[in-house]
Amino acid sequence: MRLNREKVNELRRCTRCTLPITWETVYFNDDGVCNICKNWEVKQEKINWEEREKVLLSIFEKEKKKKRPYDCIVPFSGGKDTTFTLWAVVKKYGLKPLVVSFDHWFYRPRTVENRNRTFRKLGVDVITFTPNWQIVKKLMLEALIRKGDFCWHCHAGVFAYPMKIAVKFEIPLLIWGEGGGEYEAYFKFEDLEETDEWKFNRRIILGMRAEDMAGFIGVELRDLEPYIYPPIKELRRVGVISIPLGKFIPWDQASNTEIIKRELGWQEDEIESLPGLSFDKIECMFEGVRDYIKYLKRGFSRMTHRTSIEIRSGRMSRQKAMELVKKYEGRKPKSLEIFLEYLGISEEEFNEIVLKHVIPPFKPINPKKLPSSPKLWDQDMWFREEK
Repeated sequence: MRLNREKVNELRRCTRCTLPITWETVYFNDDGVCNICKNWEVKQEKINWEEREKVLLSIFEKEKKKKRPYDCIVPFSGGKDTTFTLWAVVKKYGLKPLVVSFDHWFYRPRTVENRNRTFRKLGVDVITFTPNWQIVKKLMLEALIRKGDFCWHCHAGVFAYPMKIAVKFEIPLLIWGEGGGEYEAYFKFEDLEETDEWKFNRRIILGMRAEDMAGFIGVELRDLEPYIYPPIKELRRVGVISIPLGKFIPWDQASNTEIIKRELGWQEDEIESLPGLSFDKIECMFEGVRDYIKYLKRGFSRMTHRTSIEIRSGRMSRQKAMELVKKYEGRKPKSLEIFLEYLGISEEEFNEIVLKHVIPPFKPINPKKLPSSPKLWDQDMWFREEK
């Protein structure tokens, strides 16, 4: 049996990509190749994408014939994946969507420009919902403490709110971006999974329902209404189906990005955790903080995630990928100071919280010894709490 003896932060990594043993749902075969890479082999070699798209077209034609005010809902952030999805729905497949956007409060200036430009060029109706800021801060801190992941409000809202709109306006078809299996092993490419309640409870909200969070932070359940998934009886009444576009067409982030740059004028941006790779996760102010937390907990960051995709797509060698991982991972983001200001905690308190969530076999490290990343070009434009 051939094992991968290469170590970065004392972690065993896939011999084909850069994913470490602490990646969620990962395991290695006898050759040291991870199950995510093996799943991609299915995507690239065994899926009949022409037949898959025929299934997709039949779904679309069925909805078009109903002559409703809207053919579907497209949940939207303004990042590369949702922008491509919206472009494809409108321009490639000729549907009339209602765009539903959950504004998590952390859109960066260039993302706002990208969103507005996309809406104007495609000519779409848009509902944008922004939740209670004071509640958001409480949810972020509570999720950080309990799960080492402050993004509960974002993930819950992004997935639950469009489903609520689907029920309210009786629009049964929701179209998301990439499907499961691209980055983890909850689903395989053979599966045509829906973005359903199981996926919401298990993957999206970390097993903490809005009912739980209301008790944790001491508010009424109605204060968390935007984060509550609709009752199954209501979803069935409307006949809601919620599908990822990436399970019906061969999803490729780089080529999708080139399309939206050409067709919509979509612009890339700086990312704290991805120097030189500037199209992934540009929409959130605190992506650098999220990736920093992942590094402190699991010993890797977004550079590992991104380079693994580049390797599987044939655009980067593993050697080059590991050079980038070693060079750029393990940096403290400059945006952390604003994040801590929002949550009202010190860096020492932050470190204490996060280091309680370290995933073995990665061992806790001293965050004070890590170098800092440069400030983002737009950071001085971000909202600051009044002292």
